[in-house]
Amino acid sequence: MRSEVLFIGGRSGVGKSTAALALHDLLVAADVRHAVIEGDLLDLAHPAPHVEHPDVHLAERNLATMWSGFRGLGHRRLVYTNTVSVLEHRRLAAAMGDDPLVTAVLLRADDRTTADRLARRAGGALPQAQLAHSTRTAGRLDAASPDTVTRVDTAGLTPAQVAAQLASITGRLPG
Repeated sequence: MRSEVLFIGGRSGVGKSTAALALHDLLVAADVRHAVIEGDLLDLAHPAPHVEHPDVHLAERNLATMWSGFRGLGHRRLVYTNTVSVLEHRRLAAAMGDDPLVTAVLLRADDRTTADRLARRAGGALPQAQLAHSTRTAGRLDAASPDTVTRVDTAGLTPAQVAAQLASITGRLPG
């Protein structure tokens, strides 16, 4: 059975991780075997590995290792979240090593929605520099993502509603 991967990308505060957890719950309820990997953590270090070692793609290396472990246990479905995964989905899929069926989704939300979510996550006031960075990232992701990447607006949706849309988009997961 060929593996399947759903790459979920988007700006900070758009709801990638929350939607992935809601999708996890949906899949568990349907007894669908799967794994969830939070890609932002695969190369989170100081100093940043990509700065000190620009030729080393640590996130891809770590994804390959983790997916090999899941695949060895019989998993064939992966939900992967990372801000820029929609721009790097071909390289990330190649790192999985088993030619997966790929679905890439860019989550989007307006600045007000994103600012509210980021402020809640921060437990208070949101630094304007953080919102400005998130806004720039949103523009870059939307402009640079190919037409094959599905765009989903998350403003006004609950995590469960976003998860249901993600499941429906793949056409292979219950939704």
